[in-house]
Amino acid sequence: MQYKLTTPVTREDLAPLKAGDTVLLSGTVYTARDAAHKRMMERLDAGEPLPFPVEGSAVYYVGPTPERPGQVIGSAGPTTSGRMDAYSPRLLDLGQAIMIGKGARNQAVKEAVVRNGAVYLAALGGAGALMAASVEELEVICWEDLGCEAVRRLEVKDFPLTVILDAHGGDLYQSGPAAYLAAREG
Repeated sequence: MQYKLTTPVTREDLAPLKAGDTVLLSGTVYTARDAAHKRMMERLDAGEPLPFPVEGSAVYYVGPTPERPGQVIGSAGPTTSGRMDAYSPRLLDLGQAIMIGKGARNQAVKEAVVRNGAVYLAALGGAGALMAASVEELEVICWEDLGCEAVRRLEVKDFPLTVILDAHGGDLYQSGPAAYLAAREG
């Protein structure tokens, strides 16, 4: 199935999603990779607020390339999500609802997704220009010194994504190959 969602989202918005579904996401998406995640943890440990409202938020693991004249953003393909696994459960427990990246996640992240009614969505790796085409606005909101890893606020429209981990424990990286093998044998 295909769903259209607008951020911020609620558990109820995400509950119908199943691993393998597609999502066209619109609204605000924040960018953060490992260096930004490390700084977010330092802020939380110091009792300071995060640089964006985390409740119902979507975070895209991307370090976009510089935009060309007339563009909002350069190539914006996903980075490997596993580098954020150490930080993701804490952010999910604080209310983050959507993670966007590529690649498998560890068991602690999977458990946090289910515990919080969240989802992990995959962006199409190797298609940074396609992903960038959905970005209508961009603003660096903190840690500009991190360059491409600075935290940005993106306004997106119909950002094309696939559900990898759903709120019910579904994992496309497990169910997808099994379905393929069953179809081949049937």
